[in-house]
Amino acid sequence: MTTSNSHRFSKPGYALTRRRALALGAAGLIASSSRHAGAQTRLQITEGNFQPIPIAIPKFIAGGAGDSDMANSVSQVVTADLQRSGLFNVIDPAAYTETIASVDAVPTFQSWRVVNAQALVCGAITRQNDGRLKAEFRLWDVSAGQQLDGKQYVTTADNWRRIAHIISDAIYERLTGLGGYFDSRVVYVDETGPGDRRIKRLAIMDQDGANVRYLTRGDDLVLTPRFSPSTQEITYMAYGQGDPRVYLFNIETGQREIVGNFPGMSFSPRFSPDGQRVIMSLQQGSNSNIFVMDLRSKATTRLTDTQAIDTAPSYSPDGSKICFESDRGGRQQIYVMPSTGGQAQRISFGDGSYSTPVWSPTGEWIAFTKQTSDAFAIGVMKPDGSGERILTSGFHNEGPTFSPNGRVIMFFRDPGGTSGPSLYSIDISGRADQRVPTPNYGSDPAWSPLLS
Repeated sequence: MTTSNSHRFSKPGYALTRRRALALGAAGLIASSSRHAGAQTRLQITEGNFQPIPIAIPKFIAGGAGDSDMANSVSQVVTADLQRSGLFNVIDPAAYTETIASVDAVPTFQSWRVVNAQALVCGAITRQNDGRLKAEFRLWDVSAGQQLDGKQYVTTADNWRRIAHIISDAIYERLTGLGGYFDSRVVYVDETGPGDRRIKRLAIMDQDGANVRYLTRGDDLVLTPRFSPSTQEITYMAYGQGDPRVYLFNIETGQREIVGNFPGMSFSPRFSPDGQRVIMSLQQGSNSNIFVMDLRSKATTRLTDTQAIDTAPSYSPDGSKICFESDRGGRQQIYVMPSTGGQAQRISFGDGSYSTPVWSPTGEWIAFTKQTSDAFAIGVMKPDGSGERILTSGFHNEGPTFSPNGRVIMFFRDPGGTSGPSLYSIDISGRADQRVPTPNYGSDPAWSPLLS
């Protein structure tokens, strides 16, 4: 069975919506696919130990004499994506005993079984007469000797890296049963200069640290950007002249809009799941409470009314609840309540204090920062407070944000002293704790939804 889809990318943000992409049709990226049923290879992911899938990814075949570098680059990005996920073990190419000469040829499966590969990716990159690239791949189940998936894409040459991420997503989804996350971006705070005169700019990059570009110039102090769950739009705080301001920034158009001036705001706003509202905390005297603003009417509704510090709210994926941090019990803890206000239920009860809660896109987890006397940890717990698990701990870890599939958390780690913060990512199992490269110091990451 063959299916087809169309996609369109623009420059530099390439953030056109799927509806617009379909309307633009053949001018963009064309994908076709085929799949054979009955294959057996599938990663079984549990909260306990699991073994990554051994996968072989030979260098993609160059369709023409000038395509070799591009083919090598695409296969390198696919390899890096899957290896970094922690769910795959990419076999060293030096061990390969078969050279793939054609993406359409059935591989000699025994040659891949002897290197213990359970899955095999064969790909090709060809530059067409009109200058566009055709990228194609086949995913094979080595044990069963069957094709699991196969797709081809056509797009402009400058979208080669995004093509690689889309291929990675297709492989990841087929072998894990989970949604992919490689075709996504991260907005964060880029930091330069000495600690007492730090310049902070909004920056955006691919989830692997590539294609960094700056959204602000550094004239104002920017804090805690947050992506809309439904669009390629961000909200963030900026301190310039006078009171802090909340901005909306459309990444596709580059347009910036002031939501309002909010004296005493203590934490960044976040979008509701439908992108129509922004929830935030406002400081009033020695306490702060949670408010929600309708972005169309600009009407603001108060959700909490306490003498404590209620802050850092985050919506559940269905928009029915929020989690937030509060010291109403004497120490910062995490609470959950209806998104319209009402009775709040405390869900964190471990040693230390809890902050920066954020709900996963799947609704399964709430990530948090936990501070004890000697460490800052990043952890997750169920929305009812059960299943608390610390993923990583150190001098200063803070600010978790979930990948679009809820499987990976990005955060920032600051070693203190004369250095500055860096971005890191980790699987929710606690595996694959690794630095995400940025050109300067980086903090306060926020993951986008999938681009395609």
